[in-house]
Amino acid sequence: MTKAEFIDHVHGALDSKLTKKDTGTAVQAVFDALLAAIKRDGRISYPDFGTFTVKTRAARQGRNPRTGKTLTIAASKTVGFKAAPKLKTSI
Repeated sequence: MTKAEFIDHVHGALDSKLTKKDTGTAVQAVFDALLAAIKRDGRISYPDFGTFTVKTRAARQGRNPRTGKTLTIAASKTVGFKAAPKLKTSI
């Protein structure tokens, strides 16, 4: 699903007089709030949906597939997601 399709779906689910542009602004505000919360707290949980957490990947050795030369892949952070039981059973 693309961003535009997601906005269309949310817009269709709302029984209000919001324009599609206003719906898009609201959807973007939700994602901005999620990002800010994850940055601030390192975790956000939404009941019956799941939990987003910041995970740290350690530095590790990798290999260039063309040359076979060993290189070091730097440590990095990523976001993990654990689905809630209700979400798992609904899929």
